[in-house]
Amino acid sequence: MPDIIETIAENNRRLVLYSQTIKPLSKVRGEAFEAADRIFSAHKEYAFEKALAAPQMSFICECKKASPSKGIIAPDFPYLDIAREYEQAGAAAISVLTEPRWFLGSVVYLRQIASQVSVPCLRKDFVIDEYMIYEAVANGASAVLLICALLDEVTLRDYIQICRTLNISALVEAHDESEALMALRAGARIIGVNNRNLKDFSVDSANCLRLRQTVGDDAIFVAESGIRSRSDVELLERSHVDAVLIGEAVMRAENKTEFLNSLRIS
Repeated sequence: MPDIIETIAENNRRLVLYSQTIKPLSKVRGEAFEAADRIFSAHKEYAFEKALAAPQMSFICECKKASPSKGIIAPDFPYLDIAREYEQAGAAAISVLTEPRWFLGSVVYLRQIASQVSVPCLRKDFVIDEYMIYEAVANGASAVLLICALLDEVTLRDYIQICRTLNISALVEAHDESEALMALRAGARIIGVNNRNLKDFSVDSANCLRLRQTVGDDAIFVAESGIRSRSDVELLERSHVDAVLIGEAVMRAENKTEFLNSLRIS
């Protein structure tokens, strides 16, 4: 039986094929380069990377309705209100789930959120085709997630280069040392280490700490999953982690501003 990441990837391949019958690659690529020109004209190239390069810990907050491991997280999902609250609370960036079947996401959420906030938005999905990168930029993304487990090194390098051509960033996700080294060889400037095992959904909060030295200072380092308290953040700060991506914990918080403030205050 295939694991969930392979299942999602295969579904995304079918979705891309269907999307191309509606809007061919040439058209979505053209829309992406028009958006890239607007990014350049507004001096907002690589806005996601710049947002994470602040001297203090940066927080990437996620708009997520559901997940395969937790089911429905937000039965009511006022995603625009959530995104605005994140921005007002000082989030450096907003991660928007666009995978439709297991995370109940949508590119529409990305487009509308990106148009309503000034902080950069990350398209968080399981990218398996360049079409998804162009589609992300055309819909307002300042960055896309690229998962090492889904891509070979040549493809990863090609996708990172596409992102640079479009004036956006790639958050390259690794789960172990071999993937982290692959990300570095491919030229990743932002590497996220996911503490969640995407095959069985178990969380090992020490995973990112083990890989911190592997990445070194060659890329901005992002810790993903399992961050719930100020003590978690303090531990990451001591290991010189640059940013954290917080999903379920902040989505479940009744007062998201108070929750984010609690992560910053000793």
